[in-house]
Amino acid sequence: MRDGVDAAWARRGPAGRADPDPRRPADDLPRRVHPQRGRHQPRRSWRRAGREPSEHRRDPGLREGDGRGRPVRRHRGRRRRRRLRVRRDPIRARPDGAPSDEPRRPRHRDDGAPRRPRGSGHLVNNAGVYPGGPTESLDDATVDDLLATNIRAPHVLVAALAPGMAERGSGHIVNIGSWMARVGVPFMALYPATKAAVEQLTRAWAAEYGHRGIRVVTVAPGATATPGNADSADVLAAMTQGTPAGVPVQPVDIARAVRWVVSDQAAFVTGGTIDVDGGIASTRMS
Repeated sequence: MRDGVDAAWARRGPAGRADPDPRRPADDLPRRVHPQRGRHQPRRSWRRAGREPSEHRRDPGLREGDGRGRPVRRHRGRRRRRRLRVRRDPIRARPDGAPSDEPRRPRHRDDGAPRRPRGSGHLVNNAGVYPGGPTESLDDATVDDLLATNIRAPHVLVAALAPGMAERGSGHIVNIGSWMARVGVPFMALYPATKAAVEQLTRAWAAEYGHRGIRVVTVAPGATATPGNADSADVLAAMTQGTPAGVPVQPVDIARAVRWVVSDQAAFVTGGTIDVDGGIASTRMS
């Protein structure tokens, strides 16, 4: 009978409130060793009892089932959950995200040739060099460097990455052109010719890859202030003074145009050239 009374008191709080689960016997409560008396005590919530833990530890009359603290389960309060993070190889993962038992994709094909890169979703051909001066002043090394950077490099990148985009059925290729591609400028013959070739590559690639989900667009900046021409700030200011914008183009203006081209808002923009030049190629203010 005494055990039943102690069990009943163990299920009640300091104000006489019944435990939410009165059917749970007191012996099933998680136990702990009392810090001073060394006795196994039910785990109590000191805060709910309205007293500090130090007060309970100093109370010599504390014993199991005396009703001073409300016994609670070990994880009744806020529970800390451990998240198991599993690193999966994207090559070995199935479309549903589950790991696959297939072996790792080899770097080379069976015939020994390197595998073609799968490609990313966007390719921006932004690299370029722009040597100027009279035509007779350009040596063969300068001409080779200009052709390799402005024409051959975009062609190599598209050849390597476009098939992967076509395999996925989506992709964007943005070629950075120039306003000089459609305007004759003295002492700058070969650089505009390479940018005119880039615009032609854009039209050809749009026709070649368009039906496979790839859009190809040229963004043609105007006279742009870059770190490479910082010493020609006065020349740029004079070139753009008679344009509607009146100031040189900034790199961020070109970046915003590229961001729009690769977005879904430009879904029907392909095969053409977008001028970001402040009107320098199409208008004359004086």
